[in-house]
Amino acid sequence: MAANSTRAILFALGANAGIAVTKFAAAAYTGSGAMLAEAIHSLADTGNQLLLLLGLKRARKAATEEHPLGYQRVSYFYGMMVALLLFFVGGLFSIYEGWHRITAAEPLRSPVVALVVLAVAIVLETISLWGALREIRKVQGRRSFWRWFRETRQSELMVVAGEDIAALGGLVIAFFAVLLAMVTGNPLFDALGSIAVGVLLVLVAIAIIIEIKGMIVGESAEPELRAAIVAHVTARPEVHRVIRLITLQWGDSVIVAVRAEMSPVASADELVAAVNRVEASLQAAFPQAVWVFFEPDKEPDGPPAAVPPAT
Repeated sequence: MAANSTRAILFALGANAGIAVTKFAAAAYTGSGAMLAEAIHSLADTGNQLLLLLGLKRARKAATEEHPLGYQRVSYFYGMMVALLLFFVGGLFSIYEGWHRITAAEPLRSPVVALVVLAVAIVLETISLWGALREIRKVQGRRSFWRWFRETRQSELMVVAGEDIAALGGLVIAFFAVLLAMVTGNPLFDALGSIAVGVLLVLVAIAIIIEIKGMIVGESAEPELRAAIVAHVTARPEVHRVIRLITLQWGDSVIVAVRAEMSPVASADELVAAVNRVEASLQAAFPQAVWVFFEPDKEPDGPPAAVPPAT
């Protein structure tokens, strides 16, 4: 899963770095507030991709005594930093710049240049979003994009997709804002475009923050994976019934805790062997289940306890 995220991040990094340089030059030449807001947004996005790559690198650090399960969840921290930068540096600054342009409106210089730059940026950002969506489709399955966004535990891929959607939407807004300002001769449209870009960035940032907050607090594995793990354990001949199953997403890895009633065996040694076989089969079927904790138990006679859909 990390490879998918890395490819998507590199796509976005290359596109945003080139776009940022071009936008700053165009903003200085044309005096467009919407263009300046877009330039700052692209610069922030470039820094965000570098933060995500740093998070992926640090997540690969080996486990220590102080962090016995490793550092995989550090990627959530960097994802939250990116979302906050998108909110403050991208969104709020764009809104401020638009408000400033309303109170001190200035006519645009060479708006055609701004339109050409924005059109090129739209093409490049579309390519970046296509790269992210291509990686998402590899893990999305039959889910809609919105459902994948809500259920995914790949914070880097989710952040890149959100950024690219916000960037492309902002570019389209800025393009039409500059076009209207040029056609009407009224710079107010340019200022309103900057504010609209800022509002879009703030909304996307809030959506990302909400999702990453859940990951930081601690979320189970994705629903489809949870259901597959329950089905796998239940189907094992060594297991009579699953009493309780807990999963916890840990970066790209998953922690699995199973409490199950085992099929009758003749001795404690056979019970230990049966548990070991179930754990080995579980990790073979689900390589991301790096840690499996299995507790054989027995409950009073009665209907099997329901396994909760999410824990």
